[in-house]
Order: sequence, then structure tokens, then C-alpha cells
Amino acid sequence: MGLSHYLVVAAILFSLGVLALATRRNAVLMLMGIELILNAANINLVAFSRFQAMNIDGHVTAVFVIILAAAEAAVALAIVLQIYRQYQTVNADEIDKLRE
Repeated sequence: MGLSHYLVVAAILFSLGVLALATRRNAVLMLMGIELILNAANINLVAFSRFQAMNIDGHVTAVFVIILAAAEAAVALAIVLQIYRQYQTVNADEIDKLRE
């Protein structure tokens, strides 16, 4: 497998993530779209690292991105749960007031 194969997979994941962000109004599905985009970035980081004479900077950066994505998901899910308790929905279009 060459570098182009990894780039194609990453491009597909990135496109699906952007599509999920643009078309979905459900907050959980929007978070999943963000995770797909971050995973596409990770694939690119590791692929470029592999094809650059054993440079581990891409791997370290990918681990850092994974840690940030996990923290972001935890905080975002907590916010979504709180919004659900307040409004009984996670649809982004129906949540027009952040404060009542």
C-alpha cells in the first residue's frame, strides 16, 4: 500500500465527517462527524510519518490528537446530556435559547 491509499481513505473519512456536520441537526451525530474529521487527520499524520524515513513526530501528534478528541467528546457529551435534560431534545435547530 502506498501513501495515496491512506490519503484516499482519509479523504473519504473527512468528507463523511463534513457531510455529517453539514446535514445532521442531532448534536450526537454532529459530534460523530467531528470524530470522523479528527480520525482522518490522524490517518494523514501517521501515513506521512511512515513514509518519511521513520520519523515518529506524526505518531506522537496522532496520539495527542486522540487524547484531545477523547477529552472533547467527554465534555461535549456532558453538554449534550445537560441540554437534553433542559430541553428534552438534542436537535440543534430546536435549541434556540441557551438561557431561560
